[in-house]
Amino acid sequence: MAAAQAQNPAAPTPASPTEPPPAPQPRLWEPRTGAVLQALDKLDAHATTLHVADGHAAQFGHISIVVVACLVRPAGEPADAAAFLQIVDSRPDTPGFAGWMLAAEPSVSMFEHPIYDVRVIGCE
Repeated sequence: MAAAQAQNPAAPTPASPTEPPPAPQPRLWEPRTGAVLQALDKLDAHATTLHVADGHAAQFGHISIVVVACLVRPAGEPADAAAFLQIVDSRPDTPGFAGWMLAAEPSVSMFEHPIYDVRVIGCE
C-alpha cells in the first residue's frame, strides 16, 4: 500500500486565497524652501553661487531667475535636487526658460542662452 501512495500522492489541500502584499509606494520628492544655483557668464567665465528662496528672484547680469519650487529626493534614495525655474532676459529677442532642472542630470533640461548658464546645485 505504501507503493500505491507514492505513485498517487494525495492532492495538496488548496491554500486559502491570499492577496499579494501591496506594492511598495514610491517615496515622493521632499519640498525645501529655496534653491542653490550656479550662474555663469560665459563671456568672462565669472561664476556666482545664488541662494534663492521659493517665490523669489535673483538677478545675474541681464537675466532674472525665479525659483518656483525646489525638491530633494528622500533619505535612502540616490541624492538629487530638482528646481522649477523661470528665467527671463531683460533684453529683447533673447531666450528664456521655464521648467524643471535636475542637479544630477543638468543636460536633461537646460537653459540655452548665448551668454549665461544656470545650473541647480541643490536645495535649502
